Amino acid sequence: MQQTKFVKTSTIIALSFIVLSFAGCSKGGDSGSSTPPKDNTKPDAAIAFDVKIDGAVVNYTDNFPVIGTSVTIDAAISSTLPSAGVKIMVDVFPKAPNSAAVFTREIPLSNQASNSITITGLKPGVRCYAVVKINAISNTGNFATRQFDLSAK
Repeated sequence: MQQTKFVKTSTIIALSFIVLSFAGCSKGGDSGSSTPPKDNTKPDAAIAFDVKIDGAVVNYTDNFPVIGTSVTIDAAISSTLPSAGVKIMVDVFPKAPNSAAVFTREIPLSNQASNSITITGLKPGVRCYAVVKINAISNTGNFATRQFDLSAK
């Protein structure tokens, strides 16, 4: 009688173990591998652009004379545009130390190669510098910056 009870208990434990073992197995095509699937997407091209005024690339080492108190620039992206688009930031500061920006503009999302921005608020005789920065939306480490001087006459 005691042996029968032992056999029943052993059988129940063995069956429970087998059932639980199979329950832990993967189902379907999952092999249980921890290797992630291949990412077949290509990384975005490095951002490349020029700043153009009236269709000509700005001379980044010289002062651009502005007639009046505003000028329209084109942030012309020459690289392949990232699929998620780009963010464009333009800031203009007086050359005087510790001066606040005289112009700030952000375009939070652009999917265009040509991006027209009108810089306003320039004061005659005040030499400034403009900083144009373009970031890929999908990768903030993918960016390019251009800087040039300008002054209103």
